[in-house]
Amino acid sequence: MKIKQYRKYVASMLALVMLVGLFPSLNKAQAEDILNVNADGAILIEAETGRVLYAKNPDQVLGIASMTKMMTEYLLLEAIAEERVKWDQEYAVSEYVYKVSQDYPYLSNVPLRRDGKYNIRELYQAMTIYSANGATIAIAETIAGSEANFVKMMNEKAEELGLNDYKFVNSSGLNNSDLKGYHHTGNLEEENVMSARATAILASRLISDFPEVLDTASTPKMKFREGTDDMIQMDNWNWMLPSLVYGYEGVDGLKTGTTEFAGLCFTGTAIRNGTRYITVLMNAKDENGNNTDKKIRFDETRKMFDYAFSNFNKEELIPENYQVKGKKTLPVVKGKEGKVKIQTKEPISLVVKNGEKENYQPKLVLDKKKLNDKGELTAPIKAGEKIGTLTIEPVDGQALNFLTEDGQSKILVDVVAADDVEKANWFVLMMRGVGSFFGNVWGSISSTVKGWF
Repeated sequence: MKIKQYRKYVASMLALVMLVGLFPSLNKAQAEDILNVNADGAILIEAETGRVLYAKNPDQVLGIASMTKMMTEYLLLEAIAEERVKWDQEYAVSEYVYKVSQDYPYLSNVPLRRDGKYNIRELYQAMTIYSANGATIAIAETIAGSEANFVKMMNEKAEELGLNDYKFVNSSGLNNSDLKGYHHTGNLEEENVMSARATAILASRLISDFPEVLDTASTPKMKFREGTDDMIQMDNWNWMLPSLVYGYEGVDGLKTGTTEFAGLCFTGTAIRNGTRYITVLMNAKDENGNNTDKKIRFDETRKMFDYAFSNFNKEELIPENYQVKGKKTLPVVKGKEGKVKIQTKEPISLVVKNGEKENYQPKLVLDKKKLNDKGELTAPIKAGEKIGTLTIEPVDGQALNFLTEDGQSKILVDVVAADDVEKANWFVLMMRGVGSFFGNVWGSISSTVKGWF
């Protein structure tokens, strides 16, 4: 290689190194996209703790289409639990619901009669299994009197659940232009939007607060109004349910969504051996950037489920009654005993990557209010009394990534006293005081004598 060419080569390499240094966040994002999920936004979490195992643009606000119905499901199941609505309660079809429900060649719907009456349970089944839009609006009107009022409830509930990056303009997830001129919130072309993170929080809370939703969401097929002239076959749009065309072991929910604005969306959940994962996929595409084949969203979701179930396992990292090395006991003053054992009240479990169980360490935090200036507890102490807390953290010091800010609390347990320590009586305390006094005097004399020599 000639000298001039060599210098150009070296200069080019140095420039490349400088560019890499200038864009560390880009490097990090590329390194983290280990699954190469083809979507505008995606997230994979373990449901119990909310630990995030994979994320792609998790905070970008995007269209959610019929994944909206998870919020409508939440508000309905809450109303049922609070007995504000009953399953056998009848709904008389409004003109608005009638017109939307008749648009079933283009929109997902069960056609409802204008003079018909339907109970809430069958409307809920139509919404949850078949994503029926007219039935969804009917539920909104039942709960709030009007869809406009219901949309206010949706946004208020989103704030209450701690969601960020969201906006609801209708109960169904349709574009407002599809609502037959009855839209009351937002402009004519608006749709509901959320981030993948916010969608995952909603799904997590829905499953946690109302697990019965999965009984319906996992139903692969059902006949609406079976045995009548209005009967219609409802096939679940979640084709990853085990008995359907793209079946995946353990999948039992949760909600698909498709509009031109939002693209192909899917919030999935699957459980195996007691561990549940939740995935969110927004505007899924194939490798060429196309989003016309509904199979794409299930292919991309499969990537995340395969990654979770193949590479992670739930491990007990801290057993119950665990004692931290070097801190198995604490000194006690004014007690019959001079020290007390401390231990965790409960175990700590977490999904960790296979072979990485040893990469986590305990972190003990003692309650300073319980200790004197010398780090001692003061008797009396009751067995089970909280002395502090213990959590786990990676050995390399990196923070664990959770869905919400309070996720760390899911791996935080109390550290308690293992035994009672009674307060010593006045005579014992007095004699200790006398002994301590003469011990100090003797120590002073000894030091002085040593100083002479």
